[in-house]
Amino acid sequence: MFNRIEKLQEKKLLGQSLKMSLLENRTFELWSGFMPLRKQVNNQMGNDLFSIQVYDQHLNFKDFNPSTTFTKWAAVEVSDFNNIPETLNSYVLQGGLYAIFIHKGPSSSFPKTAQYIFGQWLPASDYELDNREHFELISENSKANDPASEEEVWIPIRAKTNNSQQ
Repeated sequence: MFNRIEKLQEKKLLGQSLKMSLLENRTFELWSGFMPLRKQVNNQMGNDLFSIQVYDQHLNFKDFNPSTTFTKWAAVEVSDFNNIPETLNSYVLQGGLYAIFIHKGPSSSFPKTAQYIFGQWLPASDYELDNREHFELISENSKANDPASEEEVWIPIRAKTNNSQQ
């Protein structure tokens, strides 16, 4: 599952967002609304899709539970913010250090991947969570319910400190 660690440069994105939790998951609604609108983007860079989760900056992931709310974005990368369609919003994805994992299989098996990342890999690593966006990079060929589907899972990290708050 673990693939690599990479320093990401800031990215300009266009998309739509919804507030949700794992209990009140509105992911299907978000992507169903966004996908037809992405054809309006004329300065898209690449074909990858960004599924971004923005958590409250004061969230301690030890306290994360299924009712914790976050903002989820469905977006594509663009070269600039000129001529933004009225139906889409701009978002700047912060740069920084990320641990990248490969999730293989349908989206329904993602909890197993998350358990590995947060329950095994992260505690055993020299890193801790950083307070930035989490996201999945989804190729155009990826399908949510396909057992052969793959997507990259990007987790924001920083070197562990002695007085870790995460």
